[in-house]
Amino acid sequence: MPRPKQIRNVAKARQLRRAMTLPETLLWNLLRKNPDGVHVRRQHALGDYILDFYCAAAMVCIEVDGLVHDMGSKPQQDAKRDAWLLAQGIETLRIPARDVLKSAEDVADGLVRYCKR
Repeated sequence: MPRPKQIRNVAKARQLRRAMTLPETLLWNLLRKNPDGVHVRRQHALGDYILDFYCAAAMVCIEVDGLVHDMGSKPQQDAKRDAWLLAQGIETLRIPARDVLKSAEDVADGLVRYCKR
């Protein structure tokens, strides 16, 4: 039976799918078509967290990080989250939002190759 926090996270994930950032939207528009057979979910609730993107077959979490990830306690929060995911067998790839804005196609191609390895 799902815990109340998990239920809230699923609802929040649905809300976040409707309010994705520009870099997330650009990347999703390329990944949503399952390029080269790689299936990626967006705003995927897992445990106490919501992952920007998740490839279950490769057990890879993809986070698109804007400037806020370098401020305040966010780096420590990200490290705690990454450690929890790793304990679940899930690797985290952190992609700077500026890289996606520069060339979403290159980022998507690299992610697809990485997930297929």
